Amino acid sequence: MTDSPLRVKGREMRRKLVGKAYADRLDKEVYDDPVMEKFGELTQEMLFGTLWSRPGIDLKTRTLVCVVSDTATGRFPELKVHIRFARNHGWTEDELVEVLLHLLGYLGAPLVREALIAAREVFAELHAESGDTPK
Repeated sequence: MTDSPLRVKGREMRRKLVGKAYADRLDKEVYDDPVMEKFGELTQEMLFGTLWSRPGIDLKTRTLVCVVSDTATGRFPELKVHIRFARNHGWTEDELVEVLLHLLGYLGAPLVREALIAAREVFAELHAESGDTPK
């Protein structure tokens, strides 16, 4: 099957957001079966090809919107992916932690605690992948 131009655009955007190596890993570990492949096709077209590609706000801002949204709704597996997006687009670990801490007064301690645990795990993965030592 030939990919639509929108899916090609979406696949490129997804790789830009998450990084090539991590996108390849997701493709092999998550999207390698027929059910998830269908989900991947739709998200590449609809989310990444359309929503993430819209003008109006930059990618850095869009990634932070997702971090806040995932935290507010308790979507911690997705939060891990979106924290990776955010780090890849200029947010520092300290800034992301501060954003999550700011949500404490609006969302409550349980959601923020889980979000910080997720962030810590992603930060550790990113440091391991890059060979950097965390501060």
